[in-house]
Amino acid sequence: MVSQNPASPATSNTRTQLLDAAEQLLLEEGYAAVTSRRVGAQAGITPQLVHYYFRTMDDLFLEVFRRRADAGLEYIREAFRFRPTLRQLWDLREIGMASTRFSLEFVALANHRKAIRSAITEYFKKYRELQLDAFTVALTDLGVPPERCPPLFAQLALTGITQIMAIDADLGFETDYESVIAFIERQIDGLVNQESARN
Repeated sequence: MVSQNPASPATSNTRTQLLDAAEQLLLEEGYAAVTSRRVGAQAGITPQLVHYYFRTMDDLFLEVFRRRADAGLEYIREAFRFRPTLRQLWDLREIGMASTRFSLEFVALANHRKAIRSAITEYFKKYRELQLDAFTVALTDLGVPPERCPPLFAQLALTGITQIMAIDADLGFETDYESVIAFIERQIDGLVNQESARN
């Protein structure tokens, strides 16, 4: 039997295989497909070993979520460290679109599992706070007062549009979002030009 010593390369590799397998099943078939039997088959090991490394399926789900969430928060913290502009915040939508399917599956799962809900709530609270701070700074740098465009509105509008675009793309809807993207970018460019004219 493989040792559970976290320093063991065999243990680390097997855990990574299981996490990768579970995430792939989640994204391709939904959280209901993530069972010990399916994860074991996807990873090429016996289902019994799934419970050797993860006592319960909740433990497996939590580690799958935290692995990507921790990487996402680290990326966002690094991106926001350099005082991003409003255009740069909008350009980060590609990351939001890539992670929407993952997030939606876990939100659905959280309706049935309290431990998952708690982890998701904690993550999104941190993410939204970082994001709101960045929007506040970006709008302030453009000389846009809160009464004209509250930072929370900008945050909800841009992230909400991104999520809808991602859901539609995932469902295969043929929607002309290029015009929406172009409109938003014109508004951002307009704010930038106004600030440049004032200076």
